[in-house]
Amino acid sequence: MATGFFTSGQTDTGAIRVQSPGDPAASSGPVPPVPPGPAPEDIALDLWDQALVFVQSLLRPWNAYQVIIALAILAFAVLARRYVAPRYYEWLRAREGWPTWRMRFGIVMHRRMSLILFVATIWPVVWIMREVTWPSRSYLLGIIGQMALAWLIIAVLARFIGNTFLRGVVRTAGWIWVTLSLMNLTDEAVTIFDGLAIHLGDMRLSVWMIIQAIVILGALFFAARFVSINSAARIRRNDDISPSMQVLAIKFLQVILFGAAIFIGLRVVGVDLTGLAVLSGAIGVGLGFGLQKVVSNLVSGVIILLDKSIKPGDVISLGDTFGWIEQLGARYVSVVTRDGKEYLIPNEDLITGQVVNWSHTNAFVRLDIYFGTAYQDDPHVVRRVAIEAATSVKRVLSFRPPVCHIVGFGDSSVDYILRFWIDDPTGGLTNIRGNVYLALWDAFKENGISIPFPQREVRHLNDPRDMAYSTESEN
Repeated sequence: MATGFFTSGQTDTGAIRVQSPGDPAASSGPVPPVPPGPAPEDIALDLWDQALVFVQSLLRPWNAYQVIIALAILAFAVLARRYVAPRYYEWLRAREGWPTWRMRFGIVMHRRMSLILFVATIWPVVWIMREVTWPSRSYLLGIIGQMALAWLIIAVLARFIGNTFLRGVVRTAGWIWVTLSLMNLTDEAVTIFDGLAIHLGDMRLSVWMIIQAIVILGALFFAARFVSINSAARIRRNDDISPSMQVLAIKFLQVILFGAAIFIGLRVVGVDLTGLAVLSGAIGVGLGFGLQKVVSNLVSGVIILLDKSIKPGDVISLGDTFGWIEQLGARYVSVVTRDGKEYLIPNEDLITGQVVNWSHTNAFVRLDIYFGTAYQDDPHVVRRVAIEAATSVKRVLSFRPPVCHIVGFGDSSVDYILRFWIDDPTGGLTNIRGNVYLALWDAFKENGISIPFPQREVRHLNDPRDMAYSTESEN
């Protein structure tokens, strides 16, 4: 029996013994040490002996018969899957209108068809054997059936976890724990894992504590993520909250939920958080010096959300970048252009730089286009035709009517400016200008209005015809 894995104030299960004031042991002198629990190596040797006894018990007639029956049921399930699985798959493909969760459940059933058939076959066999013979002659089959059923349930539930790696870890851990529980080996496993420990000062860190931390933190993170996703969906559906305040509320809720998950998880496991005060101070100093840009972008993002200068859906221009805001992140703003490019602009650039927000207070945008007509065309007719052409375009607003003005008399044409309004800048600006130009072209052709070419008068200084004309004039 090795010592050192449990302190003298702990019982075999690791619980701390608390003495009351009336305890005789408390008043009669020093407390005698509690005998330590069995060492992990002793438990491992005991489990090995039990495994050898179990293997030897399989040589008994009825135990061997149960193993053979289980193997026969397994072979039947594998062979039956070859017949059932293809037909079930074709039937599943015809269910196109099913929701996603139901289709995912159907796929899980297809992939676990062998296990499903095994469970569906072994339990009727167990029930029949319990009726026609002694219960002990079907005990091993019952254990195998319980284990197979538990594995099937865990596999189906784990399928709803989106991350592939996390799904595999949860499924494998669940299978191991269920197997140990059905074999009544959980106490021995806990003792072995708790005995594998290291001491860091006054802190004792064991493998069992790490496993508990992973399970508890994983469950709390899953719950926090579930609450966060559902709460975010409810916030986005609330039209009374502005888009920027929706993003701010969602980010604040996520920080609170995940921070609480980490704090509660560490406290439940038993980690002393007071020792992290110095570490958190050092991290804060490091963030201040080494992550100035990151912190600046984070603070700038909070300022953008609070002052509502930029919100999702706004159309902005920043330098040569023109597009609409897809989402507001903690460090950057995602801007999608008309050609499908997505620019990740740091929040600090939006605070310190000059940004053109085409839809800050409202979505109305005025656009200008320039054109010219020949001098022989009546300017009054040209203005009227241009306004009617712009009004005929679908996206041009009628309650803010277009206007057309003469802006100059050029060398070859009378120059005009046509101004019109739209309220959907996210639909693009170049395409609406092109549609208005095309409407002007059609309207000018219908009304006989011409768009002149540049006209220049070129004279040759040594033209013989000019010289002959000047000679005749002199004579």
